[in-house]
Amino acid sequence: MTMKDATDSLALERQEQAEGFANRRLIRPNLTRPDHNGSGFNHSAPGADRHGLGGKKTFPAEVTHAENFYYQKQMQAKTPMVIVLRDGEEIRGVIEWYDKSCLKVVRPGGSNLLIYKPAIKYMFKEGENARK
Repeated sequence: MTMKDATDSLALERQEQAEGFANRRLIRPNLTRPDHNGSGFNHSAPGADRHGLGGKKTFPAEVTHAENFYYQKQMQAKTPMVIVLRDGEEIRGVIEWYDKSCLKVVRPGGSNLLIYKPAIKYMFKEGENARK
């Protein structure tokens, strides 16, 4: 087999593959059919988009990131905070760190505290009036 024959056969194989791909049909699922979870709700029903049930996915109200924004702002400004716990105890300090479930508070002249968020009743900036 010569080099020219090998090149011709390679070109022929590529052409056959291209024709094979060209004859294939792309199958796309119909996304407007009823849910598969058994609810039977038809998202393509009239008025579904009007009520936010179709089209773009809407996120729950808890995912506004407002809490994260507030903590970041207080951490960057090193704002002195008063954290009131559910039992009425007040903790004064600066928020140094936070995550999904707790806050790290640095207290002047005291030890650092790790406070679980469920234990917090409310918090406010030191110097502002507390709402009781």
